[in-house]
Amino acid sequence: MSTTPRPLSTNGRDTDLAAPAVAPSFPLLEFVLAAVLLFTVVTAVRWLMVPASPAAIADPQFALAVIGVIVGAVLLVLIRSPWGRRSGAHLNPAVSIGLWLMGTFPGRWVASYAAAQLAGSLAGAGLARLIWGRAVAAAPIRYAAVQPSADWNGPAVFAAESGCLIAVTLLIGFFLAYPAWARWLPLALTAATALIVGVLGPRSGGATNPARQFGPALLSGQPNYLAVYLIAPVVGAVVGAGIHQLLQRYGPARRVPTYRLCPSTAEPRPS
Repeated sequence: MSTTPRPLSTNGRDTDLAAPAVAPSFPLLEFVLAAVLLFTVVTAVRWLMVPASPAAIADPQFALAVIGVIVGAVLLVLIRSPWGRRSGAHLNPAVSIGLWLMGTFPGRWVASYAAAQLAGSLAGAGLARLIWGRAVAAAPIRYAAVQPSADWNGPAVFAAESGCLIAVTLLIGFFLAYPAWARWLPLALTAATALIVGVLGPRSGGATNPARQFGPALLSGQPNYLAVYLIAPVVGAVVGAGIHQLLQRYGPARRVPTYRLCPSTAEPRPS
């Protein structure tokens, strides 16, 4: 697959526009952004879900809904930050893979981005332990590692996690391909994150991001369903990218011209 895709114009003809280049420093930016995101996740769980915390919320489902809003808000800031605008602020290996399969992210950078995001997950969760102390490692927090509810089995969790990434990948593909809508993508992803955490958090776990679970699961020593949480989002991104490509070939969808989730007005876009 070409690493310098040629977007489609509104009449279906190829243009000579190319996606913005990836700099060697971008994986490092992804590492830092992912670390900040995971630090936020663990911190929010630490203060809102521990009964002894002065900010604790008694209802676990409501607490997860509030955490979803907080994490979504931080995600918005990270995507729109100077570093997020440069690296693309994927923060999720499945998103990087989906954008690669949609032809806008260079394949040779996928492994570097994914490694940086997973390492950032470890660093962010570890930093939360360093700052907030033993309470982060003890029950019920355990580094905010997610677990499905007792009535959810592996296949159900896989279906939920992969299904969410199908929707998220299609959402990204739509917003980025249509210039009039691209600037709203960070807000759309914020809303989607809050909804996923609030609705699926008490059920499947609502991770939908290998980097979300990787660090917490390893540090907590709770690898239950870790393979599902790592693989299902990737499968969802692959399916979502495939659907987008089919819609691009046979339907109304356009080529995605950028891998950045908050594209600037100077970036290439379909004419």
